[in-house]
Amino acid sequence: MATPFLRSCSGAPRPSRDASRRGGYMNTRARQGSKSPGYLQPLGLLEDAREVCCSAPPIQGGSMKAKRLGLALALCAGLVSVGGNAAAQDLFKKEIGSVEVGPVKDGPVEVPFITWGGDVATFHANGGKTTTGDSIYGKMGLKLQLRNGDNFIEQCQRYLKGETPFLRGTLRMMALAAEKLCENPDTTPVCFLQLTWSGGDHMVSRENLVTAADLKGKTIALQKGGPHVGLLNDILATAKLTYKDIHLVWCDDLTGPKGAAARFKSDERIDACLVITPDMVTLCGGLNETGSGAENSVRGAHVLVSTSELSRSIADVYCVRRDYYKKNPELVKKFAAGYLKGTEELLAAKKSWEAKGDKPYMTVLKMAQDILGKEVLPTLEADAHGLVSDARFVGLPGNQKFFNEGDASVTNFGPKSIKAIDNMCTVGFAKDHGTIENAHLDFAHLKTTGGLQAKVTEKKADKFVEMSPEDLFPDDPVKMEKEGKKEIFSFQINFQPNQDEFPHAKYAEQFQRALESAQLFGSAVMAIGGHADPTLMLRQVVEGGLKSGKLKRTGSRGNYKYSLGGKPFDLANTQEVIKQIKAKTFGDRPLATYNGLIKLSQRRAANVKKALMEYARMHNMTFDDSQFQPVGVGAREPKMPMPHSRAEMEKNMRVEFRLVRVPPEALKESDFDY
Repeated sequence: MATPFLRSCSGAPRPSRDASRRGGYMNTRARQGSKSPGYLQPLGLLEDAREVCCSAPPIQGGSMKAKRLGLALALCAGLVSVGGNAAAQDLFKKEIGSVEVGPVKDGPVEVPFITWGGDVATFHANGGKTTTGDSIYGKMGLKLQLRNGDNFIEQCQRYLKGETPFLRGTLRMMALAAEKLCENPDTTPVCFLQLTWSGGDHMVSRENLVTAADLKGKTIALQKGGPHVGLLNDILATAKLTYKDIHLVWCDDLTGPKGAAARFKSDERIDACLVITPDMVTLCGGLNETGSGAENSVRGAHVLVSTSELSRSIADVYCVRRDYYKKNPELVKKFAAGYLKGTEELLAAKKSWEAKGDKPYMTVLKMAQDILGKEVLPTLEADAHGLVSDARFVGLPGNQKFFNEGDASVTNFGPKSIKAIDNMCTVGFAKDHGTIENAHLDFAHLKTTGGLQAKVTEKKADKFVEMSPEDLFPDDPVKMEKEGKKEIFSFQINFQPNQDEFPHAKYAEQFQRALESAQLFGSAVMAIGGHADPTLMLRQVVEGGLKSGKLKRTGSRGNYKYSLGGKPFDLANTQEVIKQIKAKTFGDRPLATYNGLIKLSQRRAANVKKALMEYARMHNMTFDDSQFQPVGVGAREPKMPMPHSRAEMEKNMRVEFRLVRVPPEALKESDFDY
């Protein structure tokens, strides 16, 4: 029996960077635009975001020109707050319009697909747009007719009319439509299959923003009603911010002249924008690059947060009408099993082609090109392969985790869907909470039905390689970023002198935040850095330096000035002090203390990880041991380089949770990403 959740979910994946540069599947669809005069107008492909792209919201009465002018004036004003955006209320429900609900028609079952790598597995399982006898679905006795569903509004209308029992989109797209779909209990959507996670959406900011916490008080541009509303919600939640902390500028389109990237480029008042990969590359040159101002880039622009690390924000799913699922449960189960089998075969063929150049993979890509069109996928080895490579398939074990592990992770179906629908209501795209139900499929049964190779549940191997302390807490942050490593955000807990235990009762809020952030940022490392106070080390530096005569001191107590080798020596310059300590300029004692502080802080960081792991176990929360990496930072990064009081010393005694973007080589290869 399906279990109801208040829900809606993620945003939407994106095209490959190379494809966009060649004018491939993203740009072709983006040019199609919306030819209807609606207010919430779908772009042909949903601009590769595979989400509904919104135009100007309706203003009661008045012409379309006036309505567009109304939004234009609001945008020119610069700041459109969420709370004041009443015009968006019920917007998506109204755009779907009044549709007479009908029973699902007989004959071959219509199944919508969208332009995304995850759907290539559907093409393969079906043998093309129409089921072939020798395909996976054909051998299961299914007769399906695939239909392009990039126009999500039309998809919803056909779903309600009974032209198709299925709905294909991202979880947040389902949330966007849930209010309308639940007006009739028979058409309540039941979510039964996750295809992929997405990794091609980005927040690009100006150079003065360093971490997500810097967004407070800033102005952010994004498409109204598009995939990035939910993504922004995830970013804000991670940084402990709300919509009240920022200013929003709504854009008509996802990309192009009315998109957020164009607005960011033309208006310096915009501090950050949410964009898809092609626009990100244009603005700053790449994930770990900084815009120079040349070749249409924006000087100083860089990626602040990306779904390359925030990899659990956007989930692609299939839903089915409640009435159809009750009458045809076996068909729905076969469809899910066949898709998962198609995924396994697609990934095996892809791996074989990448290793040995075997041809079956090219056959599947040619099928995708035939279905989506050469204007969308001009080439196989670049565009079609890039489309598949951008998708993070979850497979059988990923579906088991997503649907059947409850609240163990905030990225699982229940918690994620509830938050998604709440978000749609908060932003104003829905008035009432709709319902999306969990089909609770028996994935062990699906394994047998589909003849799947993957295990339903298996102990997941460590996802991350162990990184060095210098990788996670570098002396040179600029060098760190060039190597593909970047701090996304951080927060800390403090401790008292000689404290080694970190009880749950005292640190529960911080532990919960660390665990939830790590779950959402599934491809980032959560470094646990132990920090120490440098006071003793500095005292030994002064004593040793003065005793040896290498360090000179002038002035009076409280206003001393030091020199080394005839040059000013600033004790607050921690990097220079440590450099001299390592050179034994001041004798052996400061170096011994420096090393001792590293060992002490490493032990504290390890104790925090141990307490965090125990907290996760007690609360039945997912915990990837390899993602949490303790580091002994010691006295390398003091908050107060020269403490002058006990209170200032205690500010240095802290353990820092630092979420770090890591390069691809830091992630261990896996067929399924879940």
